[in-house]
Amino acid sequence: MITLTIKGISKTAHRELKKRAALHGRSLNTEAIAVLEASVRSVPAEAGVVIEQARQFRNSLKFQVKVADVKRLKDEGRA
Repeated sequence: MITLTIKGISKTAHRELKKRAALHGRSLNTEAIAVLEASVRSVPAEAGVVIEQARQFRNSLKFQVKVADVKRLKDEGRA
C-alpha cells in the first residue's frame, strides 16, 4: 500500500471533502482516495464527439440561430 500526504489543502476543500465523506458514509481518507481514483480514471471527451452532440442539440431546437443574428447582437454589445 502506498501512502500519500497532502499538504496545503484549503480549509474550504477540507470541509467539502468531509461533507462528501459523510454523505457517502466513508472516512475522510477513503473519500479522498475515491475522488483521486475517479479523477485519474476519467476519460477526456473527444472533440469530434462533443461537436456532433452540439450539432444534434442545435438541430433539435425549434429556432435557428443565424450567423448574421449573432453578428448583429455582438455589434449591439449584447453578446
